[in-house]
Amino acid sequence: MSAIIEVNDLHRTYQVGQQQVHAVQGLDMTVGTGEYVAIMGSSGSGKSTLMNMLGCLDTPTSGTYQLNGTEVSTFTDDQLAAIRNREIGFVFQTFNLLARSTAAQNVELPLVYAGLKGPVRRQMVSDAMAAVGLSDRADHKPNELSGGQRQRVAIARALVNNPSLILADEPTGNLDSVTSAEIMDILGDLNRQGHTVLIVTHEADIAAHCRRVIRLHDGKIVSDEVVVPTA
Repeated sequence: MSAIIEVNDLHRTYQVGQQQVHAVQGLDMTVGTGEYVAIMGSSGSGKSTLMNMLGCLDTPTSGTYQLNGTEVSTFTDDQLAAIRNREIGFVFQTFNLLARSTAAQNVELPLVYAGLKGPVRRQMVSDAMAAVGLSDRADHKPNELSGGQRQRVAIARALVNNPSLILADEPTGNLDSVTSAEIMDILGDLNRQGHTVLIVTHEADIAAHCRRVIRLHDGKIVSDEVVVPTA
């Protein structure tokens, strides 16, 4: 299995007033292509900081990070933006959809940024909407959709440009238990289709869907276990 994520001696330190906060401390981690991984930890464990670095939203204070064979830890903001659009699909707890745009227009955004032509974009959007079971909601705006449907739109947007990695940050945090299970089923299906999926969560029942669980405490990995998923 080839590695999509290779992290070595990763550190992230923030200056808060007169105090230095060591959010991530000397972290080593490898994630293979096609894995389904949960990163767990309580508030302040470093999981959100790690997520931001893995998603190329932030850069480490020191250490190295290779994403799909490319060393990105020293990239500029423009270089990070380019690799985010090409390699990473994001799913957020708060959906992050544009309220005045339709579901299809929200899904289309990464393709617009990538400079793809209209007919190509429309076909890719159609395929992504079908993959999450929302073909009949393409013209609806977010306020016309349920929470679960909005998260499905967010997942369609994450996968529309066929990224190397799907990062989901507390993807079921705003959903009820039934809808949460539906969203996890979709993410599981995407993984079975070959997508690498990494979920940040503090909920054990959500992490139980994954095949590997990495636990953080005080910015360090305290356990890394292969598990039998519940679904």
